[in-house]
Amino acid sequence: MTTFDDLRLSDSTLQAVKDVGYEKPSPIQEQAIPPMLEGRDVIGQAQTGSGKTAAFGLPIIEYVDPGLREVQALVLTPTRELCIQVTQAIRAYATRKGVDVVAVFGGAPIRSQQAQLKDGGHVVVGTVGRVLDLISRHSLVLHDCRFVVLDEADEMLDLGFLEDVEKILGLTPNSRQTALFSATMPPPIRGLADNYLYDPVHVKVVSDTLTVDTVEQFRLEVKQSDKAERLVELLAAEKPDQAIVFARTKIRVDQLYKKLRDGGMNVKALHGDMSQGSRDGVMLGFKGGRVPVLVATDVAARGLDISTVTHVVNFDVPISPDVYVHRIGRTGRVGRQGRAITFVEPKQRKELEAIERHVKTDLTPWTPGARTKASRDGASAAGTEAEVVQTAAMEPVELEVGMPAAEAPTPGKPRARPRRHTKPQLTRSADEPYVRLLAGVGAAAGVEVADLVSAVTRATGLDGEAVRDVRVLQRFALLSVPESEATRVVSDLEGVEVAGAQLRVALARS
Repeated sequence: MTTFDDLRLSDSTLQAVKDVGYEKPSPIQEQAIPPMLEGRDVIGQAQTGSGKTAAFGLPIIEYVDPGLREVQALVLTPTRELCIQVTQAIRAYATRKGVDVVAVFGGAPIRSQQAQLKDGGHVVVGTVGRVLDLISRHSLVLHDCRFVVLDEADEMLDLGFLEDVEKILGLTPNSRQTALFSATMPPPIRGLADNYLYDPVHVKVVSDTLTVDTVEQFRLEVKQSDKAERLVELLAAEKPDQAIVFARTKIRVDQLYKKLRDGGMNVKALHGDMSQGSRDGVMLGFKGGRVPVLVATDVAARGLDISTVTHVVNFDVPISPDVYVHRIGRTGRVGRQGRAITFVEPKQRKELEAIERHVKTDLTPWTPGARTKASRDGASAAGTEAEVVQTAAMEPVELEVGMPAAEAPTPGKPRARPRRHTKPQLTRSADEPYVRLLAGVGAAAGVEVADLVSAVTRATGLDGEAVRDVRVLQRFALLSVPESEATRVVSDLEGVEVAGAQLRVALARS
């Protein structure tokens, strides 16, 4: 069995790996880290949740020299949600080496991000549009950038960012090392790799357990004219805790959303034509469990990584078997059993056969209450022993926030509505002291890093970059904020709702 010690990482990086609780490398980490450490360009094909952030994040930390002030590595992401998640992860890996990681994304004050880049920033993680904007303002200079990562490249393609990505790559040194990660490899992404990567190592990881052991797969043969009505019947019969219904186009998403909503169902739509604020609201509601059914395009749902999704419905057959695997991977997570039902029109038999060859199993005909043979035989998936040990080691039996009695809410007394600050501090010193806060919500309530960061920034007026070192454990979460604003932040966050739970926040005791 390969360990992180076998990957030839430095002592400080190995210690950082232990600090974040990783015990053994995932397949994508095991295969991608060695060639990256050798200086090779890499194409990594892996699904969300496979551990690819560490696969490129750990080699970046190995490369960067904290003694130099220049930007030495750039990670491009398609969405600000992914930007925040990747930034928090790389910061955790970088702690022991003193590498400065700066996040730049739209929807946050650009002057604050300019100030952070001026103070330093060895690694920049950014969305494509904001990176180009900062380059045009001469605030982000990539002359010394030795390492570039394109994360979720297929989503950048779907969002129309590929031309801008090429502009950014053209402003980096020809001698750079480049890594491209993508769940699928459509022809334009292959073309991008051919043009900008030199003799790349191709790493492809597809988890068999993702599609066979933890997800029951069904097909429902239906005429196109009957599909919408059959969807209503299917959802009524399946009674999903949470379901994602995938449609191929934005127009189809809107049509299905209106039909389900008019039928009295609690449903939301998600697609690329919606404003960022609307998308954020829908995603937070779905992640918090307040929305049981989400109708979405592939692009819009790409950032959703939620362990509580019980069903995936492919209203439209995916455009490729890889996309099918990516879609149904939204359910059957963290040892839970999931169900995936694919609508198949008579003319789509060939597409169905291609999917069945790819996943090496025949899709079972769906009827109300139908089960697959594997499920009937009692097949199930559970968390790995390492995951169980890791969770047990990190999770205390009882959470005590340690809030002073005077600040504790009185039973039966309504909480004061938190103040909303609209003028965040626009410049921050790189040497500004930070303090640790303890929040009484965790992964058990469905909370994720992006949820917590979003709640903090909305309630306190801090920009996303000022919320650092976020770790979401089972029953609680830890985060760092500027020491000068900690008291106000604790006050503003008291009673704020995250994933359906009200926050209790206090300074963490050392």
